[in-house]
Amino acid sequence: MGKYVDDCYDYLFKVVLTGDSGVGKTNLLSRFSKNQFHIETKPTIGLEFAAPSIKVDDIIIKAQIWDTAGQSRYIIFKI
Repeated sequence: MGKYVDDCYDYLFKVVLTGDSGVGKTNLLSRFSKNQFHIETKPTIGLEFAAPSIKVDDIIIKAQIWDTAGQSRYIIFKI
């Protein structure tokens, strides 16, 4: 499974990461989109977005991932 950089894709997934502040939403996004993990991460303010694509068995999968802040004013996003 490797990264694939292109606007062509077979499947598109739209994902919103929600949860309490400090649980690791930003690190999950960073790990998946940039293959990075930081022990010390500043809190997200507002929203962050990434759209990584991967190729699996000749199928290109793109994910549009939104990382929400864990503050109570963003609770409308929580299910």
